[in-house]
Amino acid sequence: MRVVIASRIFAPEPAAASFRLTALAHALHDRGADVTVLTTAVPGAASHPIDRTVDVRRVPVWRDDAGYVRGYLQYLSFDVPLLLRLLAVERPDVVVVEPPPTTGAIVRLVCAIRRIPYVYYAADIWSDAAATAAPKLIVRAVRAVEGWAIRGSAAVLSVTDGVTLRVGELGARKLIATVGNGVDTSTFSLDGPAADLAAPYLLYAGTASEVQGAAVFVEAFQRLFEDRPDARLVFLGHGSDWKHLQDLARALPPGAVRFLPRAPAAVAAEWLRGATATLASIRPGEGYDFARPTKILASAACGTPVIFAGAEATGALVTDASLGWAVGYDVTEVERAMADAVNAPARPERRSRIAAWAADNVSIRAVAERASDVVIGAGSREPNHR
Repeated sequence: MRVVIASRIFAPEPAAASFRLTALAHALHDRGADVTVLTTAVPGAASHPIDRTVDVRRVPVWRDDAGYVRGYLQYLSFDVPLLLRLLAVERPDVVVVEPPPTTGAIVRLVCAIRRIPYVYYAADIWSDAAATAAPKLIVRAVRAVEGWAIRGSAAVLSVTDGVTLRVGELGARKLIATVGNGVDTSTFSLDGPAADLAAPYLLYAGTASEVQGAAVFVEAFQRLFEDRPDARLVFLGHGSDWKHLQDLARALPPGAVRFLPRAPAAVAAEWLRGATATLASIRPGEGYDFARPTKILASAACGTPVIFAGAEATGALVTDASLGWAVGYDVTEVERAMADAVNAPARPERRSRIAAWAADNVSIRAVAERASDVVIGAGSREPNHR
């Protein structure tokens, strides 16, 4: 079976999508598939093969000032050439497409022309995320494109029950498979080097946008710092809210809050292991309460407890598995959880238990195997003629 994966982001770029798609590519190869990945060139290196078993084809794209493919003009710099690349590639049995929705629309168009089925990998719902900050007209346009891309698919891969529900509401006509979300538990693990700041630190690792609302952590840390001036707050990653967070942090002494650029997975794991606790949030009531931040799973895999602020559904995951603290999206509640974490750091046995839960429940290998079942099934059935 020939499989093409179309994605603007792929390994070695450190992002949940990269890890997820790399694991899927390997799982498909292990089952005998010939996998080709159509993706973007990574700045600073000529090539980044994940191994010799996967054919990764890269082209340059327009990236923002921080070096990311983020924003619809940047997405289109990948999507427009993708149309020609998909038309030219040796005919696959099935295509897997990673959002944004514009990429999904290109894949639907080409797959209709070539009579090839495709699988849409819905890690989240982009139009719901856009609704938190974009004008209504833009949100309607994104929702229309997203729905069109989803409805033409032979199958949709969903990471949570909440995403599955929303995909159905957007009109998915065939199989919606909830494959779950996971992390690479060989990289994100309890054992390995840990960052050391010679001070207890709280870590926010990953994307920080309006959807996450990570400002609540800076505001809470300002209060904690009055009692624990030895504590530190570290942001590792990127996002549209980055500048706002930096502006808020200026109210504290230099060095109290550190902002670090996105790092390779192995480096991020070191920061996770060394943290007293990690931080994750989803601003509630914005139509995105179903999201399950991957940063929670990565933290658990490293044995580090997490402080989650936001929607009750995700908070229940943290509470039920005893992964840390689940609090409301409230500065006072967050500050109390931070104080608990800093004043009573997790013992080794607690960290071991958290990491063991992650190994048993959120291994990205198991997620990829479930996803590969769906992809192979879609490629084995009659092509999608729409």
